[in-house]
Amino acid sequence: MTRPNILVIQADQLTALCLSAYGKPYAITPNIDRIAERGTTFTNSYCNNPVCGPSRASMMTGRLPSDVGVFDNGAEFLASEPTFAHYLRSLGYKTTLSGKMHFVGPDQLHGFEERVTTDIYPSDFAWTADWEQTDEPYAPSVMSLLSVVEAGPCERNLQIDYDEEVFHAAKQELYNHARSTDDRPFMLHVSFTQPHNPFVASRKYWDMYEDVDIPGPEVPYIPFAERDPWSQRYYLTIRQDEFEITPEQLANARRGYMAMVTHVDDLIGGLIETLESIGQLDNTYVIITSDHGEMLGERGMWYKFNPYEASVRVPLIMQGPGVAAGYRETALASLVDLLPTFTEIASGGCFDGYAAPIDGRSLLNLPERESPHDRIFIEFNGEGLYAPALIMIKGCYKLVHSRTDPKMLFDLYADPLELNNLANDPAYAALFEDMWAEMQARWDEDDLDRRIRASQKKRLFVQSAMKHGRFPYWDYGPPYDPAKVYVRGGTDPSTTATKQRGRFPYVPVTPPQHPRAKGT
Repeated sequence: MTRPNILVIQADQLTALCLSAYGKPYAITPNIDRIAERGTTFTNSYCNNPVCGPSRASMMTGRLPSDVGVFDNGAEFLASEPTFAHYLRSLGYKTTLSGKMHFVGPDQLHGFEERVTTDIYPSDFAWTADWEQTDEPYAPSVMSLLSVVEAGPCERNLQIDYDEEVFHAAKQELYNHARSTDDRPFMLHVSFTQPHNPFVASRKYWDMYEDVDIPGPEVPYIPFAERDPWSQRYYLTIRQDEFEITPEQLANARRGYMAMVTHVDDLIGGLIETLESIGQLDNTYVIITSDHGEMLGERGMWYKFNPYEASVRVPLIMQGPGVAAGYRETALASLVDLLPTFTEIASGGCFDGYAAPIDGRSLLNLPERESPHDRIFIEFNGEGLYAPALIMIKGCYKLVHSRTDPKMLFDLYADPLELNNLANDPAYAALFEDMWAEMQARWDEDDLDRRIRASQKKRLFVQSAMKHGRFPYWDYGPPYDPAKVYVRGGTDPSTTATKQRGRFPYVPVTPPQHPRAKGT
């Protein structure tokens, strides 16, 4: 068997807490369910930052986003930061990206040899947070609850257009690789934009939930005055005071979200079918994940940007050679674990050639549940805050800290809905002190605050300056040369031979039995 391939399939804003694999069978996902049956589900899996750009930069580098300077959705991801695409290229893999990655800055590849679609979100500094604006929460991404109010069916929208383009480009890439002379294993990252809001879906998927009882939020609406300070700021950041969500709007938004999840599941099924058709399914590691979760009305909250489970929990499901089928791994896992997992797969064992320190550990070799090393770190340094927000999960306990707010400590086993803050409970004082000491050891909070504010100031100035004169667009357009596709003249030996080369599986050309006489 040749070296294994790697196929990463990433959704956008897909919480683990709507999937059968995570005990929440709300969305119809037969293909994800089948992958979970064939592989391992990491039942306690998290993002390392609950917003797109920083989460993806963290995932690709195996490091917390603050360590690579990607503080918010408008922060540049430097080309000099090694990513899993760089490491896999150095280990002899062909690396290809199809879909969204929200790279900010001139480098729109970050180690991928090829990128077969454009992105769907900005690549400039427009979404830079500004902690100097304290009169009211500053929201450069201009979020609101219109995505909830206007939820419902549609015939077509940008997200559907984009995801179908991403799917077809990825499918074509798999076939192109299969019939090429390139004998390298492939790493293909396919990144969809659904089920990110707005919560609208085509009739095909919307109608699949007709008469289906989608449960409402497990934690009902919490009034503004009863929310913690972080949640109060976030309430204003997304301008939640502009709308009072009705029960019908809440139900429509959750239905639209589940319908989008089912659409993504269909696309996942198509990719798996393509792997089977090129004979590579058994020799490919398939990883299903997301960049962050979605509150979906829990506690009366929507989208992401906050420390609660629906926002930071992501699916992480893997099947492939040697991966235990139907297994449920309970040790803590997070997206920074993907890089060391991929290098272990690609190198055939322990990899020690890292050019920078990493925070992750291989999913193939996680620590024992409840061991001292069973811990992960999460952070958020974007809009809706005025200081770094730091999160540590150790075993079943979650500690949340931002210096402007009271600390929060939750027991995720006894209190999975995070309703009982134990930070000031004397019975948990020793645990709190231990976790607080570990959190302080992991982050230099003063230095982090200084670096974030300095970065914001520079980016806000540069973005403003670039608006004078011609704006330098960094958006990526995949190269397309019509002279190299289908049947063309010039270097093509013949129409028949050109078509023959495009056939998979390849069938050698059979010489004619009665060649025409010369000159006829």
